[in-house]
Amino acid sequence: MENKMKCIEKKDRSADLIQALLDVWEKSVRATHLFLSDSEILNIKEYVPQALFGVQNLIIAENDNGKPVAFMGIEDHSLEMLFISPEERGKGLGKALILYGIEHYEVERLAVNEQNPGAKGFYEHMGFQVYKRTENDEQGNPYPLLYMQRKNG
Repeated sequence: MENKMKCIEKKDRSADLIQALLDVWEKSVRATHLFLSDSEILNIKEYVPQALFGVQNLIIAENDNGKPVAFMGIEDHSLEMLFISPEERGKGLGKALILYGIEHYEVERLAVNEQNPGAKGFYEHMGFQVYKRTENDEQGNPYPLLYMQRKNG
């Protein structure tokens, strides 16, 4: 089945939109970040609206009903966030978003949790390679991050 969802850049970030994206974020994290406890997820969730309001470029994929099912945030050629509703995974949506980001925003780098091997494999498939590893995430928590950049060519 061909994915016909559209990517929309959102300049206007209403409270309703942020809440809808927060729901996508939480479902996505619970499906993929199995190393996080419930309390850690709820703790991180408190910072997500601020990140969504603050990120330079916010691109959303909506389903046929106009409901957000995936989103990514891009800042200065860096993919800052990419989250997809679990029911939409495996349908080419992540690939479509990444390609959109590369084409329109020249995305060339990102960071991914080492404990999320599915995401790492996906980004490798999309042409990114690990160039750096840190023991802790950007908040100083003990979750190693892999920094990846796009191969030229």
